[in-house]
Amino acid sequence: MKRAVTPAVRARACAKINLTLRVLGIRADGYHELRTTFQSLALHDTLTFTRTQGPFAITSNDARCPTDATNLVWKAAERLWRRAGRKGAPRDVQVHIAKRIPMEAGLGGGSSDAAAALRALDVMWRLNASAVELEDVARGLGADVSFFLEGGTVLGVERGDLLFRLEDASPAWVVLARPDFGVSTKDAYTWWDDGHSSRQPRVPRPSNSGGEWINDLQGPVAARHRVIAKLVRQLNQSGARYSAMSGSGSAVFGLFDERRAATEAATAMSGRQVTTWTTRTTPRREYLRVTAPVLI
Repeated sequence: MKRAVTPAVRARACAKINLTLRVLGIRADGYHELRTTFQSLALHDTLTFTRTQGPFAITSNDARCPTDATNLVWKAAERLWRRAGRKGAPRDVQVHIAKRIPMEAGLGGGSSDAAAALRALDVMWRLNASAVELEDVARGLGADVSFFLEGGTVLGVERGDLLFRLEDASPAWVVLARPDFGVSTKDAYTWWDDGHSSRQPRVPRPSNSGGEWINDLQGPVAARHRVIAKLVRQLNQSGARYSAMSGSGSAVFGLFDERRAATEAATAMSGRQVTTWTTRTTPRREYLRVTAPVLI
């Protein structure tokens, strides 16, 4: 007699950088008014969803990754479960998160894991949710989660969760450099608030490069952590065509035209207090292909 195979689904959760992040003020609802350009990367976590008996559970290879209800994957499961009209708490699924995206780095690892969970659980629970339904659940989880259902190059406005697809940015090799500390999103925005007393939205000033590629959170974060500005300078000196802090930090990124130059820059910057990764940007079509859930 053949033994039944345990159904399982695997999903890839890719990182992102913010090519630009403008903070325009504080909204009436207490959130910040943003104008940001997201860009998906090849660097990714891998989530494996296995059918089990008992309460919903999360495990991870990274001890710093929460495995309780504070994890956005858990919250995504709860919201999708309720959206499907099911009673009680989610159950009979275990999720293993193989982390590669560093936490508290401004690379969207937690939000991307949540989007991967929405895709994978939709398949595992046979919900056949529409793209609109999944996006509605994603927006309730956090500003970045909706982007991770899109990928590629995307403009985010309002809280960063009203999205407009853009033409894919020029492909680039990307060096990520993260110092040996993280920065919480809450702290980064609080530091920005400390320097901006007005609650009224403002018009973004043009950057020195003649465009809008600038991160308004970089200054407040770098004022508390001087190594941020140092890493940006190092990337520029290594030949990056553009470098900045991503999101609320603490990771910074540099865009390179050639893989060899990116690899050399990453090697030169890596050390006891700085960890580096070399990855690349992913256009939307590739992103949607590689993040599609796979039955295993």
